[in-house]
Amino acid sequence: MKLFNSLTNQIEDFTLTDNSVKIYLCGVTVYDDCHIGHARTIIVFDVLRRYFLSKNFDVEFIQNFTDVDDKIINKANAEGTTYDIISKKYIKSYFSDFDALNVIRSTYYPKVTEHIHDIIKFIDGLIKKNKAYVGLNGVYYRVKSFPHYGKLSNKKSELLEAGARIDVDESKDDPRDFALWKFHPSEPLWGSPWGSGRPGWHIECSTMAIKFLGHNFDIHGGGQDLIFPHHENEIAQSEGLFDETFAKTWLHIGMVTIKSEKMSKSIGNTIKISELLEKINPNIIRLFCLSAHYSKPLDYSEGIIEEIKTRWGQIENAYYELKYRIDNKLQYTQYPKFDYAVFKSECIGHYEEFEGFIEENLNLSNALTSFFKFISKINSIFSIEVADKEKSYFIYKLLEKFMFVLGLKIAPVLDNDKDKIQELIKKRDTFRNYKNYEVADEIRKELLTKFNVELIDHKGFTVWKKAN
Repeated sequence: MKLFNSLTNQIEDFTLTDNSVKIYLCGVTVYDDCHIGHARTIIVFDVLRRYFLSKNFDVEFIQNFTDVDDKIINKANAEGTTYDIISKKYIKSYFSDFDALNVIRSTYYPKVTEHIHDIIKFIDGLIKKNKAYVGLNGVYYRVKSFPHYGKLSNKKSELLEAGARIDVDESKDDPRDFALWKFHPSEPLWGSPWGSGRPGWHIECSTMAIKFLGHNFDIHGGGQDLIFPHHENEIAQSEGLFDETFAKTWLHIGMVTIKSEKMSKSIGNTIKISELLEKINPNIIRLFCLSAHYSKPLDYSEGIIEEIKTRWGQIENAYYELKYRIDNKLQYTQYPKFDYAVFKSECIGHYEEFEGFIEENLNLSNALTSFFKFISKINSIFSIEVADKEKSYFIYKLLEKFMFVLGLKIAPVLDNDKDKIQELIKKRDTFRNYKNYEVADEIRKELLTKFNVELIDHKGFTVWKKAN
């Protein structure tokens, strides 16, 4: 596999020394519902993880929650509650969103508040190495002590400025120095050797990543907006303390824009995942998030969503057609012009092409093109009805492999509903046999209204599928 490493600013061979992969993905600050930008980053990493799993690698995947932060505290104050109530609320919201999007849960979801002691120990080590010092408003990392500062963001030293979430403190030795621990007079706060307060933003991820994955782990990732200052500062404090490589490969995901503008709450153009899920099939959201190269911006529009809905309909059609043939043990007479050996070889070729694009720097948009070629090919055979059970099963298992890596999932139908649907289809078939097409059409409408089911009529049988 080849991946673009933000640290070296080039595409590199991604190699593993054993059969395991260790990944740390910067999680969310839980003060609000997640939006489509969060979805893109997390879904891209979910596909990367699924691909490793499909190749039988063991994957240790860590994604943190920042569960104490000024934004969380401000939200709690505005709502007349406490920070922990707010964080628990939006952690619950996070799982609701991403479970619906079929994202595999991380190996661990460490929280900042559960690792205060580890953070204090980390900071103490930096002070003892003269990499950090106590200032007027907190404890700061001494940027000058790390000569490689700026190596991730490729910013020149004189142009680097103190990063986001950092208060001005005239007692700092250097304007670039960033907070490791912030003194605070009010709750929530924790005691430390230097004064009561709360951890800085950057120290959290360094502490938790190293605690769970050790040094020199395989992949560290997040959105491109985290390159500076967050990831730059993580490298400085981690490598400054331990004199070891923090992470081998840094993988950053491009932003989601709305009409080519960055999403921002101040201009009111953010799109919450929960709102999308009310009106769009979760598989369509996943396909949208994978529709452009992960490193490039991805613009959200209703037009592209409509295109993807059509694509998803084609995938569902293939799935339900194959499933019906397998479940009902349908047999067919061989079609004279159909060469199954060639067809099978072409299907396997599409999957190999799909894997090749993924291994070439996660080219997921091209991988999707290979997948849709496969979908088009298998949909084309249903009109001539040549696939017997054995052939249908092979195609179905290959479809499952594609769908596992992409994280696509057909929602199961309740057995009770399934029985009612089949009963209505049987009733409709009877009316069709008697050429009472008016009543048959009424039953078709009833199936769509009551069960959101569409019908695909074939000679001798009818396949049904869920409508988008």
